[in-house]
Amino acid sequence: MSLKTRIFAATYDRMSADTEEAGLREQRRELLGQARGRVLEIGGGTGANLPFYGEAVTSLTMTEPEEPMARRLERRMKKQDRAIELVRAAAEDLPFEDGSFDFAVSTLVLCAVEDQPRALREVRRVLKPDGRLLFIEHVRSEDDGLARWQDRLNWLNQFVVNCDCNRATLQGIQAAGFSITDVTHGELKKAPPFVRPLVLGTAVPGPLHGG
Repeated sequence: MSLKTRIFAATYDRMSADTEEAGLREQRRELLGQARGRVLEIGGGTGANLPFYGEAVTSLTMTEPEEPMARRLERRMKKQDRAIELVRAAAEDLPFEDGSFDFAVSTLVLCAVEDQPRALREVRRVLKPDGRLLFIEHVRSEDDGLARWQDRLNWLNQFVVNCDCNRATLQGIQAAGFSITDVTHGELKKAPPFVRPLVLGTAVPGPLHGG
């Protein structure tokens, strides 16, 4: 457990407060209102999504591999009215049977996983064939000029918040065997310009890329 990891966990909520107030919290509420049945959230962090899971969610499982984050998440989970399972596992190696969940949720996680293609394949594996992925992710800009700035400044983003701001995540979701059913392009307001490009939407398991 590194000092950087502990500091990041301790300061995450304060660092993200402005973006949450500027619209991210409402985006979470709207998206997660779709969740039903057995739900898996990868990279639960400090639990920012917890207030937005409705009564239609019959069971909620959250994964979080970083111990400092997991401890904070666990404390927040105890304040919820529902029973929630916390699993300390990376998204690249989910300890669940195939087809276990009706919905999977990823919010500001796919920029930070070490192996995004593997993580997305794992999410697809544990979803039921008629399941759905709900996502909010900041991504590589479609504007070439801003994308170049994302490439130049990605080292800084990795150093400060340990994530890659320049990943083509929508294409990654499709390559992992999902079909995008709905997507909105927006901005992570109040964030530095090079991490603002944002996508939120839904995807369903579909044909594997090229297959």
